[in-house]
Parts: sequence; C-alpha cells; structure tokens
Amino acid sequence: MRLILAFLGLALLTAAAPKQDWTTTVAQTSAGAYVLGNPAARVKLVEYASYTCPHCAAFATESDAVLKGRMIRSGSTSLELRHFIRDRLDLAAAVLARCGGARGFFGTHQAIFAAQKTWLPRGSEFDQNNAQRLSAYPLAAQLRALADGAGLSDIAKARGLTDPAIQACFADRAAIDRIVAMTSAAPDTIQGTPAFIVNGKQADSFAWAGLEPLLRAAGAR
Repeated sequence: MRLILAFLGLALLTAAAPKQDWTTTVAQTSAGAYVLGNPAARVKLVEYASYTCPHCAAFATESDAVLKGRMIRSGSTSLELRHFIRDRLDLAAAVLARCGGARGFFGTHQAIFAAQKTWLPRGSEFDQNNAQRLSAYPLAAQLRALADGAGLSDIAKARGLTDPAIQACFADRAAIDRIVAMTSAAPDTIQGTPAFIVNGKQADSFAWAGLEPLLRAAGAR
C-alpha cells in the first residue's frame, strides 16, 4: 500500500510540474543572428526580415500569438531572425533592436514592428528632407540622426535603453558590419522580405496564413 501511495504521489508531482517556457531562451549564432526557443526544437524556422518592410510588420503581428505563444513556448519550434537590410533607416532600426543584446532583442524587435506605421513615414520624410546634410556625416552619425528623426530612439528608450547605451551601439562599427554581412550572406533565392526557411527548405509563403500549415506539417505544436 505504501508503495502504491508513493507511486501515486510521484505521479501527481510529475503531472503538476510546470512545463518549460522556451520563449525566455535566446542564443546567438556565429554569424550574429539571434535564435529564440529550444535549441533542440523539431522545427527550425529561419526568418529574413527588414524593419522597413510592411509585410514583415504584418507577419510579426499576425504570427505572434501562435508562433511565439504556442509553438516556440512549447519547445517544438525555434525562430532564428536574420536581418536583410534594405536601406539605412532599416539598418538604424536593426542596430537599435540589437542594442540590448540577446535578452532584449526579441522584445525590441516586436516593439519596432508594432510601431512601424508611426516611425516609418516619419523616418522616410526626415531622410528625404535631410539627405544632403546626412550624407556629409560619418555612418554612425547618419544612423543616429535617422533613429532620432524617426522616433526609433524613443522606442528603444521605452524598452529600457539609455542614451549613452544607444550612442555606444551606433558607434560600434564592427557590430554594424555584422548586421550588413547577414544580408550579403543570404542565399541568392532570398530576393525580398519576409522570407522563411523551414528545416533547411525555403518556404513558398510570405505570410503567416501560408506559413502556419507548413510549420504544423513539420511538427510544430
């Protein structure tokens, strides 16, 4: 009887044990990309994204509840985010997204996309109106001016980054070159954003509605 009770008690403890939340696990690849989720996930999703891409912002919003809230959280899926830089405003946003390191990246990444309809037209107008003046600046100063003019710096500060930290990130030329190198290293088949690779195979879909069935077929839960 004691053995039975002990077994039942162990079973209850095992059943009550909380499952690991894999959305708090972030690693970095040798190329500098950040990976969210279980390193041993059955489904490995790679996304090429640009912050000035409206379709990328739509994907970030539409996919979040299921992709991050269920598939990544459960450990069945991981997401590797690779930058595909389209213009210098996009580069400025990427620098800020990465400025908080691995721990803060995906939160800032999501915040930038969530506010894209506000900062993108503002930043584009600022860039157009100040193009000649900005062209005389060093790259770090160009990117910082664009970030401030677009309101991107305010998003980063709301995420906890200080002004000196932001300035240091824009002054880190090696880190900026690493972001740009991700675009150069992209396969020739990546012609635009968003683009997705599922377990090593490029997906035909560019939207969440088409990508979700592919992930589920591969084993995402």
